[in-house]
Amino acid sequence: MDLNALRIFERVAATSSFTATARHFHRAVSSISRQIRGLEEALGQPLLYRHTRAVTLTEAGWRYYEEVREVLERLDAATEALAHPSAEPSGVLRINAPVAFGQHQVVPLLHHFQRRHPGIKAELQFDDRVVDPVREGHDITFRVGDLADSSLVARRLAPMNYVVAAAPRYLHTHGEPDTPEELAGHNCLVYQGEMGRQRWYFQAAGESSAIPYEVSGSLYSNDAESLLLAALMGQGLVLFPTWLVADALASGELVPVLKAWRCEVVSGRRDLYVLTTERRLRARKVRAFLDFLFESLSPNPPWDCWDTNY
Repeated sequence: MDLNALRIFERVAATSSFTATARHFHRAVSSISRQIRGLEEALGQPLLYRHTRAVTLTEAGWRYYEEVREVLERLDAATEALAHPSAEPSGVLRINAPVAFGQHQVVPLLHHFQRRHPGIKAELQFDDRVVDPVREGHDITFRVGDLADSSLVARRLAPMNYVVAAAPRYLHTHGEPDTPEELAGHNCLVYQGEMGRQRWYFQAAGESSAIPYEVSGSLYSNDAESLLLAALMGQGLVLFPTWLVADALASGELVPVLKAWRCEVVSGRRDLYVLTTERRLRARKVRAFLDFLFESLSPNPPWDCWDTNY
């Protein structure tokens, strides 16, 4: 079995494309196809379904991909450690994050990280779906909300704090709501993702839990940036994490309202986590990125805070 064939298979599986793999290895598509066909013949079963626009893994292909990817990563790490024991981190870093968080937080962070470590290339996948980082091959995953038990290790980065806000022109025209009940008379711009339309929860001081309030408006979207832009133009109220609207609040383009209430988009508090696997945590590129991430949050990153129960 040819090691190059395994690397080609790993790349096809990761990109779902013979063409992208051919470009990556500077080879003809026909050559890539022959390598995969030879690998399948050697194994005695198909690894890929061929479609007009893309290729997908068979169930056997998924199992083989997970094993091959781990073997190649260990081989590359061993080679790097022996050949370049004190070298700068290098290689491709695969990062997954929710769309808005990725655009506002991960991209600037990655820009500064790559300036420090120019040998690092990055593949960013932004998706509001909850994906399996192990199966998708991500080195680093940012996730909001509760974590299911898995083979991942997790570190809590920060609580998700939310704020209701609107542009001054909207408040000048429609007035400022004094209580969550008054939102029924306002134009609320609501995020609508794969879990349906987001609900708005509010908890007053002294209350034991947050209460959902029915809100509606003229715009629903699965794209937070579109809702934010509409709010900036004075179309209505939004309920977003503070990290998403911090710049607009600081500049006065948006004004916070209902400040006496704690607001959420679920019944309980949610936190932001960064996830990886114990095996990837040992990789130089992953460790370097996490060092940089926690350095940006604290001068002395407490690595003993990693929780391996996830």
